[in-house]
Amino acid sequence: MPAACEPVLEDIEDIVSAEDLKPHDRRFVRKNVFPKVRKRNSQKNIQTDDELPSDSIIPGVQKIWIRTWGCSHNNSDGEYMAGQLAAYGYKITDNSAEADLWLLNSCTVKNPAEDHFRNSIKKAQEEKKKVVLAGCVPQAQPRQEYLKGLSIIGVQQIDRVVEVVEETIKGHSVRLLGQKKDNGKRLGGARLDLPKIRKNPLIEIISVNTGCLNACTYCKTKHARGDLASYPIEELVDRAKQSFQEGVCEIWLTSEDTGAYGRDIGTDLPTLLWKLVEVIPEGAMLRLGMTNPPYILEHLEEMAKILNHPRVYAFLHIPVQSASDSVLMDMKREYCVADFKKVVDFLKEKVPGITIATDIICGFPGETDEDFQETMKLVELYRFPSLFINQFYPRPGTPAAKMPQVPAAVKKQRTKDLSQLFHSYNPYDHKVGERQRVLVTEESFDSNYYVAHNPFYEQVLVPKDPLLMGKMVEVNIYEAGKHFMKGQPVSDARVHTASISRPLAKGEVSGLTE
Repeated sequence: MPAACEPVLEDIEDIVSAEDLKPHDRRFVRKNVFPKVRKRNSQKNIQTDDELPSDSIIPGVQKIWIRTWGCSHNNSDGEYMAGQLAAYGYKITDNSAEADLWLLNSCTVKNPAEDHFRNSIKKAQEEKKKVVLAGCVPQAQPRQEYLKGLSIIGVQQIDRVVEVVEETIKGHSVRLLGQKKDNGKRLGGARLDLPKIRKNPLIEIISVNTGCLNACTYCKTKHARGDLASYPIEELVDRAKQSFQEGVCEIWLTSEDTGAYGRDIGTDLPTLLWKLVEVIPEGAMLRLGMTNPPYILEHLEEMAKILNHPRVYAFLHIPVQSASDSVLMDMKREYCVADFKKVVDFLKEKVPGITIATDIICGFPGETDEDFQETMKLVELYRFPSLFINQFYPRPGTPAAKMPQVPAAVKKQRTKDLSQLFHSYNPYDHKVGERQRVLVTEESFDSNYYVAHNPFYEQVLVPKDPLLMGKMVEVNIYEAGKHFMKGQPVSDARVHTASISRPLAKGEVSGLTE
């Protein structure tokens, strides 16, 4: 039980009245408030608002460290929370040791991700840090023992993160886990025009919807994100326009299932995409997020046209998970292997050079050796250049966790065998000598190169020339590895600068108006 001095409030309305100014309103009135400093005999005793110590209980002056695990949707949520906190006056720091409060944004897809999350909570408590929890783990199972007494911000409540942080700093434990609704209809989530701090100022992550239409037996994310709820097309287009005006040159569309977009609001993914490509400036690119096979089958013709658009990456992430129909049935994936092959074969024919990425789960309950060999044959057939291999982990509360499990040693061996097959071929060797157009957006993990992507969203490493960052350039490919190519910029090639204004500085808040 929480201590008496740390009451658990089920909803923040318990302490914030309807008449109180909300953080969104206070952000714009604070600049007009000038604190009066009482004169004292000694000047050294004067302390202005700018000099408040970070351990003050006055909210808005503390340092906050944010850690996010998981998918691009979760990363987008983390960026929005950072932006709102910074806009209100909190300092976002990369140094966890100096932070007064840790905001831990979790992922529930795999056991290891939740283990990291749990360990971070323990470390924060050992270091006497204030803690606010976010993401899919506390949303799906808020009553877990290790979450007791801690503040939680739900996945659809991220627009109220300032309120939760404020009350946590004051010593309260607050939990906001409700759904956003309009006249009883579930909404996609918090507003898209909220302030945010992009992890990469050149890349905007836009969540087109939350939740999905499936009920996969292994999935814990559905418990947190719920059923499908899509944002209106006009709001998504407005967000894209704003991003380009802030110097963004690459947009990622994300959700739990991008292909299901719009089915709850009377529209569909191709309709959204055609509206978006109208506002993408020359030199900028759009990357589509993950889509499950059932929801793209009926749009194959239109999707092929869109993926051939010069400002859309010819790239699609379509998880197959298994090449055994019996395993797919146990997973409740709502498609068969033939459906997946139809999608891949059609797109490969209509979109020359397209990159198809996929996911595979090794050792799902009931998977036989014959089932697994079918999966191996599928990978051998398509030789996916991007393959996410996952050893099955039973997630608590899911139907798959109650099924008879494949022995751990067998799961491990199958994961190893599939990984060896994946690493037995090099998908880019034949591209050495090509001249490619690439968009430069990031720095490599080893800091030795800049990272660019060609029209098929294949990774190309280029020299670290600051003049290239955020630009679309032509390069000659001179080397290829398993996951990348290396390119040398062509001296006489035209350089495209996508944005209509300079990119925001790293750490600068997006979406603020004067």
